[in-house]
Amino acid sequence: MKRKILEKMADWKRKSNGKTALLIDGARRVGKSYAAEEFAKTNYKSYILIDFNEAGREITELFEQNLRDLDSLFMFLTAAYNVKLYERESVIIFDEVQLCPRARAAIKFLVADGRYDYIETGSLLSIRKNVKDIVIPSEERHLKMYPMDFEEFLWASGEETLWEVIKTCFEKKQPLSQALHRKAMTLFREYMIVGGMPQAVSEYLVSKDFEAVDAVKRDILFLYRADIAKHAAGYEAKVLGIFDEIPAQLSKHEKKFVLSALGKGIKSRDYESAFLWLKDSMIVNICYNSTEPNIGLGLNRDNSSMKIYMGDTGLLISHAFDENGIVTEEIYKKLLFGKLEVNEGMLFENIVAQMLAANERKLYFYSNASKTDRNSRMEIDFLLAKSKVTDRHNISPLEVKSGKNYTLSSINKFRNKFSGQANIPFVLHTENLSEKEGILYLPVYMTGLL
Repeated sequence: MKRKILEKMADWKRKSNGKTALLIDGARRVGKSYAAEEFAKTNYKSYILIDFNEAGREITELFEQNLRDLDSLFMFLTAAYNVKLYERESVIIFDEVQLCPRARAAIKFLVADGRYDYIETGSLLSIRKNVKDIVIPSEERHLKMYPMDFEEFLWASGEETLWEVIKTCFEKKQPLSQALHRKAMTLFREYMIVGGMPQAVSEYLVSKDFEAVDAVKRDILFLYRADIAKHAAGYEAKVLGIFDEIPAQLSKHEKKFVLSALGKGIKSRDYESAFLWLKDSMIVNICYNSTEPNIGLGLNRDNSSMKIYMGDTGLLISHAFDENGIVTEEIYKKLLFGKLEVNEGMLFENIVAQMLAANERKLYFYSNASKTDRNSRMEIDFLLAKSKVTDRHNISPLEVKSGKNYTLSSINKFRNKFSGQANIPFVLHTENLSEKEGILYLPVYMTGLL
């Protein structure tokens, strides 16, 4: 599985030259451990992988002791793992480092020593339990890792050439040939329903068995539930309540998360820690309402108005259709061909949120439910800020359309009301690329190129 994060890791190694450790953060099962070991194999003379999920006390206690004697530490590690270390040519990987906070704290001394490089991987790295009683080292460079995006899915499927065509057409604002567009949409639907978790993708490419893929995804969802029960101590019921409600909330026409669905009289401040836990775990992507679509969308963020998307759309499908314990082959095939009588809008909007997040975009939408001014009443799925800020036209409204028949009343209202800040509007849909009346219509598989 070729992953884009390997290029970012190479950039870190080249620029850091031992002055920082690399910390890879991501949800469970997105491929952090695989990426770290793959990078070590191809970029270093030797490496030691310390998996703190398996390491015994004789290893973890090394980091509880006086770290001034690093010669003894390295001597013990080389003997324990039967690996010879070479100065400036070896890397030590701390896998699942959240399970040994003292090892993470030791990074300060290890980086200062300078003999070797260090890569840390982990999940739930910022929750209180995993940073208690340690000083978080400033010598870490953080990289977030997400599920596989569509380009990585095409690489794994042996369709690198198709992606190059898609990219060229996007850059030239030209439609693909109808044959290639149909092929790209079919592959995109496969990606959407399988998802981007590497184990699920691997199972699908090997077996083409959707029920086997669904079993893999359900194992991952079980792990997430176990993590919530174990690590969200004190408010695990609230976290599970939100987690279980996500599919129902996304299936509504307005996909904003409504707290009243969790019970009567609930206030947002009572659930603040639960929302933050889910966000930090990277199980979900949270999209906030920006009440003033202008430069600095976060400055006008309404924390009480949000949409909560699953971090992986394949997992959302297994999470949503769980009445019989497994999603059948028949349901998957109907989803693949768009024949299932279900609100596909929730799947398309979730996959767009997933791909925007993978591009490290913070997610914002715009919603105004005015009852007195119909020209101000609108709902824009996503707001995209330009990479280079100018005096005007910095924010692009983006709408996601899963069907062929739709209206653009909200985009048109947005362009009129915020004419000074509105940049090129985008519509992501299932049709080919086109441009009409100042609106750029893109096939949804081009989302990752925005």
